[in-house]
Amino acid sequence: MRSRVAVRLLLFLVVLMALSAASNAQIGISVSFGPPALPVYEQPICPGDGFIWTPGYWAYGDDDYYWVPGTWVEAPQVGFLWTPGYWGWGGSAFFFHEGYWGPHVGFYGGINYGFGYGGVGYLGGRWENNHFFYNTNVNRINETIIRNTYNTRIENVTVNHISYNGGNGGINARASAEEEGYARERHIGPVAAQNEHVQQARGNPELRASANHGRPPIAATARPGDFKGGVAAKEAGGEYKAPERGAGNNHASEVQSHKYTAPSSGNPNTDKKYQQKQDNLAAKQNQEHQRLQQKQENEHQQAARKNATDAQKTQMEQRHAQQTQQLEQKHTQQQQKLQTRQSPPPSHAPSGKH
Repeated sequence: MRSRVAVRLLLFLVVLMALSAASNAQIGISVSFGPPALPVYEQPICPGDGFIWTPGYWAYGDDDYYWVPGTWVEAPQVGFLWTPGYWGWGGSAFFFHEGYWGPHVGFYGGINYGFGYGGVGYLGGRWENNHFFYNTNVNRINETIIRNTYNTRIENVTVNHISYNGGNGGINARASAEEEGYARERHIGPVAAQNEHVQQARGNPELRASANHGRPPIAATARPGDFKGGVAAKEAGGEYKAPERGAGNNHASEVQSHKYTAPSSGNPNTDKKYQQKQDNLAAKQNQEHQRLQQKQENEHQQAARKNATDAQKTQMEQRHAQQTQQLEQKHTQQQQKLQTRQSPPPSHAPSGKH
C-alpha cells in the first residue's frame, strides 16, 4: 500500500515538474528584418528611491515594429539589476532575447541603450547597504528628494544607435564567460508593471514604426504605463525605410545558407555536442533549400518552354514565394526549439518588495 502511494506521489511530482518546465520555456519572436535604429530622447526624472531605469526598445507584433518607451521601474527586490532584452541574428531571422532581473547585469547584445547601458554592464548605479545609489552623470535625479547619489563620468563610450546584434549592419559582440555565468544565476523575468507597459505600447498605433518612422512621440515615461506624461523623441536614430509588405525571399535560391552557433553551457564536451546538433540541423535545412530550389528552377524552365502567359508566370511566382516563406518559417521554428532545449533553464525567485 505504501509503495503504491509512493509511486503515485513520484508520478505526481514528475508531472508537476514537466508542467513547470513547459510553462517556463519561451519561444522568442523571430522577424526576417531588423528593427529601426534607437531614437534619440531624454530620460525623465527618476520618480523615487529604489527605481531603476529600463531603456526603451523596439518590439514586434501585428506585422510591425513598435516602440516600448524606456521607463523607471521599481526593483523587484534589493540587490537586483535589470538586464535589457535585445534583438540578435539567429542565422535565418532576428530573435528577441527577453530581459530579466538578477544580481548582475548580463549580456544584452552589446547594444548601446544609453543612460548607463553602454553595451556592457551597467554604470548608471549600484546597490550599497540595501539602498540603490544613482550615478547623476548619466541619470536625471532630483537630489533634493533622492540623496543617495554619486557622480562618475563614463569614458570611452562609442555613440551609435544600432538596435540589434549580428546580421547585416548589427553590433558585432559576443557574451563573455562572465556574462554567460550571470545568465545562469537566479533571476526573474519582467514584473507585471513592465508587461502591462509593453501591452499598452503595442496597442498604441502612434508607436508603430510605420507611423512614426523611427521617431516615436512617446519615447520614455517616468513610470510604467504613464504615457500621458511621456517624453517625445528628439529625432530618429537613423533613416527608417519600412519594408514592403510581403517583401522577403521569393525563391529558395535567394535564401542564405543556414549556419547556427550553439549557446555556451560552460562545459566543453556539452558545447561540442550542442554544436554538432546545430550543424546537423543546418545541413538538413540547407538540403531542403536545395531541393526546393531545384524544383522551382525546373518550373521556370518548363514555363519558358511552354511560352507561359504573364498571368501564369505571376501565379507561379506567387506560389514560389509562398513555398519559400513556409519553408523559412518551418526552419525558424526548428532552430528556436533546438535553441530553447540547449539554453540553460531560468531560475526563479520570489519577488519581494523592499
